[in-house]
Amino acid sequence: MDNETTTRRIPMALCAAALGLAAGMAHAQRTPLLVYTALETDSMKAYKTAFEKANPDIEIKWVRDSTGIITAKLMAEKANPQADVVAGVAASSLALLDQEGMLQPYQPKGFEALTRTYSDSKNPPAWVGMDVWAAAICFNTVEAKKRGLPKPETWKDLAKPIYKGAIVMPHPASSGTGFLDVSAWLQMWGEQDGWKYMDALHENIAQYQHSGSKPCKAAGTGEFPIGISFEFRAYQVVKSGAPVELVFPKEGLGWDIEATAIMKTTKKPEQAKRLADWFASKEANQITSNWWAVVAYPGVAQKLKGIPDNYEQLLVKNDLNWAAKNRERILAEWGKRYEGKSEAK
Repeated sequence: MDNETTTRRIPMALCAAALGLAAGMAHAQRTPLLVYTALETDSMKAYKTAFEKANPDIEIKWVRDSTGIITAKLMAEKANPQADVVAGVAASSLALLDQEGMLQPYQPKGFEALTRTYSDSKNPPAWVGMDVWAAAICFNTVEAKKRGLPKPETWKDLAKPIYKGAIVMPHPASSGTGFLDVSAWLQMWGEQDGWKYMDALHENIAQYQHSGSKPCKAAGTGEFPIGISFEFRAYQVVKSGAPVELVFPKEGLGWDIEATAIMKTTKKPEQAKRLADWFASKEANQITSNWWAVVAYPGVAQKLKGIPDNYEQLLVKNDLNWAAKNRERILAEWGKRYEGKSEAK
């Protein structure tokens, strides 16, 4: 090797080493943001990839569980909160955190473009909506035919004796979907008639499962003919080719909002606000529209197979603040009456 070649290669090697060091330092300088979530695992990767591409200096660190578990975890940590941001968690749960003084109100960039009724009514809002999710019934036509079960059309149909042992639904203390069902029935019919309905429904329940998705998955595989679930999972099960028809009961659908909020105690407020900004963006809403029939950004939602055109009109009148204030009392009463059929944890 001649001296000229050696001379050329030394600077090149130094340059490559410097670039590698710079890249390593840039990666090391990424700020981790701890985000508690109840998002479906199907969607978490898409959100993380898109956000980090737009914000390469921030890394999302998810802590994921069902809504009820995440809510209980946040309340247990009230004296020393760990999360920086809560995203994809029920607005009724975030309203509870707000009532406890745990959230930092913030109006994200572009907020004025969102449907106002799907976020906290205060200015600035304590939480900002991502999408609406609502109850749906997954009905396995093959298994139902074997058992001679008619397709239900209403919630009250499910209380008929013919469905005894044929129904699974989410546990309201573990699942946000289970809680929105219970809350809706109590608000639709009043507490006396709501509990009376649930007493009758309980006679037909095979199991209360600790996930909003699991009952529809169980209906899809034929484990049970009927699963009370929500439209995201119902749509996915139908899309997979399972012999399932979706039922949207005529009385109306319980619903809640997946939302984003910043914890008051975060030590990374700038990065937390950037994540809140991104979740309010059209880009994030376009990702959300792959799975949800109603999203916060108008005009972005897509037509999803099996979801009726009047879906949004089926949503019942729902007081999320009432649900938050009465959550503990409702769950205590529900547990006294029905805990015996709960799935083992």
